[in-house]
Amino acid sequence: MNEPQPGPDQAAGPNQLPGPYLAPGPYAGGTAWPAGPPQPQPPPQPPPAAWPYPGPYSWGPPPRARWDVPPPPGTRYDRLSRTPLHRWWRPILGTAAIIAAFLALSILVGLVAFAVSLVTGVPMARTGARLFADPVLDLGFQLGVIALLLPLVLGAAWLIQRRPPGSLSSVALRLRWRWLGACLLVALLAVVLGQAVEAGMLMSAGVDPGFSWAGWEEFLPAIIVILLLVPFQSAAEEYAYRGWIIQGFGAYLRNPWPAILVGAAAFAASHGYTGWGIVYVFAFGMLMGWLAVRTGGLEAPIALHATNNIMAFGVVAASGDMGSAMEQGEVPWEALIGSAVQFAVFGVGVLIIARKWAIQTLSR
Repeated sequence: MNEPQPGPDQAAGPNQLPGPYLAPGPYAGGTAWPAGPPQPQPPPQPPPAAWPYPGPYSWGPPPRARWDVPPPPGTRYDRLSRTPLHRWWRPILGTAAIIAAFLALSILVGLVAFAVSLVTGVPMARTGARLFADPVLDLGFQLGVIALLLPLVLGAAWLIQRRPPGSLSSVALRLRWRWLGACLLVALLAVVLGQAVEAGMLMSAGVDPGFSWAGWEEFLPAIIVILLLVPFQSAAEEYAYRGWIIQGFGAYLRNPWPAILVGAAAFAASHGYTGWGIVYVFAFGMLMGWLAVRTGGLEAPIALHATNNIMAFGVVAASGDMGSAMEQGEVPWEALIGSAVQFAVFGVGVLIIARKWAIQTLSR
């Protein structure tokens, strides 16, 4: 009989791989592989990480720590200098540095004034605290010297206390311009009303309120200097007496009233008023310190201080008696009635608007 012939796979025998490289069992007749059994596959690799690719070496310098550290959230204005970097010696060293730098700059300004006198031929004054015989030029230098306090105080906060300079401005760590504008409007109303009441009280007592008109030729040069420099002079005093002093004491004390009291006393001592004039300046300092803490910043104090000084210097400029612009001394008690009206109108108006606008009073 004709037996069926074994195929090529059958002829190979049971113990011999069919074909050159085909495996038995489930691989029979399947895929060709190299000599030997299949090797285990390597585990899947994770996708490459996002740039920068991790490795033994870092790319670029490490991030630098911030020099100035802001106050923690929920801090009141008078406590803003108590940052995580606060040390007991920082406010003391900062105060000493401000005083020393201000004295050095005052001497430098005196030398500059002497040079200006030589170049322009304007004689220097030889009596009192005046620098120049020209009253307008003298007023400009006097206001400029006071304005130098502003960069000194801001610089001490950043360099010595290592906190943002804006922490002297407000709890928002900056000057809140919209709020400052609103305070300026209230200040203008308060100063005008107070001036009117003061003039009425003085005239009723037979005292000349000092209103006169010397002409545009006398008024224009003086009012230009006043408008340009008085805002910086007023702001510098507020940053020094209501900002630095109040926050300096606030670094140690939780109660703001000792700081407000010391700031007002220092403010009064730095002026040359006597008698009722001391009462006026001290009361002004107390109100400004309280409003700074109450509203969380210096916007309200700066607004009233600048508006009041511009009005006072403006009245003198209109009269043409600029030689007495920086003179301070006795103030009649009748003038305090107008000051009281000014303080009341401004304080109540500012508090009403601050409550209506929900002005920020704590740091965030």
